Amino acid sequence: MGDACHHHHHDGPPSADSVASALAAADARLTGEGERMTAARMRVLELLLAAGEPVKAYDLIARFGEDGQPAKPPTVYRALEFLERKGLAHRIASISAYVACSSGAVDHSAAFLICDCCGATEEIPAAIAEGLNRAAADVGYVIERTTIEAHGRCPACRTAA
Repeated sequence: MGDACHHHHHDGPPSADSVASALAAADARLTGEGERMTAARMRVLELLLAAGEPVKAYDLIARFGEDGQPAKPPTVYRALEFLERKGLAHRIASISAYVACSSGAVDHSAAFLICDCCGATEEIPAAIAEGLNRAAADVGYVIERTTIEAHGRCPACRTAA
């Protein structure tokens, strides 16, 4: 892995308008389900959406306060747990980070492609999860959440190498 790894740029963070419309859609969906989108949940989701890439919990804690004041860790972790349970965010265990869900679908399995070179992460449909769900059902299990993580190199890092 040479220096070529870090010299390209991906799309970058989403626009303020797209963040605002995603927040409004999430708020409307949760309100429709009888859930409360508290200020802390809204702020954590806003930070994830604005980042446009996976973010570590301690970075969310540090960026939480509009006035530059960090949040209390339990506030952020509770918000993340809620957002994950509601399908608005995913935890990517292998890199200990969280990312806003790109599909917004409540009940779906996520698959992530993670570039070991530049860290770019892309959410793709997890077609493999259907077979996993059937296999689990055959032995009496019900899978509630599936997150598949695949590590490799993105097209830009492959080209640069």
